[in-house]
Amino acid sequence: MQAVRIHSFGGTEVLTLEDVPKPEPGDYEVLVRVQAASVNPVDYKIRNGKYLPADQLPLTLGRDMCGTIEKCGRAVTGYSEGEAVYAMLPTDRGGYAEYVVANVAHCAPKPERLDPIQAAAVPLAALTAWQGLFDHRRLKGGQRVLVHGAAGGVGHFAVQFAKAYGATVYATCSEGDLEWVRSLGVDKAIDYKNQRFEDEVPEVDLVYDLVAGETQDRSWWVLKQGGILVSTLTEPSADKAREHGAEGTRYTAHPDGRQLAEIGRLIDAGRVRVQVDKVFALEEAAEAEHVLEDEHVRGKVVLKVA
Repeated sequence: MQAVRIHSFGGTEVLTLEDVPKPEPGDYEVLVRVQAASVNPVDYKIRNGKYLPADQLPLTLGRDMCGTIEKCGRAVTGYSEGEAVYAMLPTDRGGYAEYVVANVAHCAPKPERLDPIQAAAVPLAALTAWQGLFDHRRLKGGQRVLVHGAAGGVGHFAVQFAKAYGATVYATCSEGDLEWVRSLGVDKAIDYKNQRFEDEVPEVDLVYDLVAGETQDRSWWVLKQGGILVSTLTEPSADKAREHGAEGTRYTAHPDGRQLAEIGRLIDAGRVRVQVDKVFALEEAAEAEHVLEDEHVRGKVVLKVA
């Protein structure tokens, strides 16, 4: 099979399309013929050497995918050959490939409303948003949420999940994305370059931070007593949390097939939609990562594999 791999850390020039052996599934795994895989910021961060040691190279990139099951492990139940699934993958295997082996506990049925390209855009970004909103502080109806970076891959899921569970949602984005973010159900969209969100947002129960830096520092002022700031990027200051009578946490998303199945039900019910900005071929993985890293993207970038 073909796979996009890295043998050293660096820029997009280290991505190579190679012939590698097709993997075999273990007892609780499925071999999936990949139809599409999404490109996420973690991919170029891994490529740049930020997350993994060099002794884990060579490595196939890609943390999520959608495809059809070609072979089931001996202990797999609930799935069969030919079934369409999607999954978030751990770092020891990658979706930038024609085939991948996935733990069955990380898989969920592909949402019926989505084609494989749309479905591949879901797992990592949607699970990141889901776990940020519900695992670290169980979001409840009637609460107020501020999402920073609402037009991105994770952000556009976060605002929709919060609305689906009855929250009032405020969101920051660029001027060009305001109308689109409003179309996702946001109660108030804020142009982060020309408006101070502190002047536009009342006290909120949860700040979901996908930006970090100065934006995170300023966010403490809109949190109510007992609120929480949840970040995917930098650990919030414990001192500032105490000063404002709030909490702060940073987390990293993990694969979870059950959560992914629940997200799929929301998609099939028409309560969450998926935005794919650009699609590239597998051999164009370097260009896809360049676009995600260096250009403005609304929603997700996806590789069409099969």
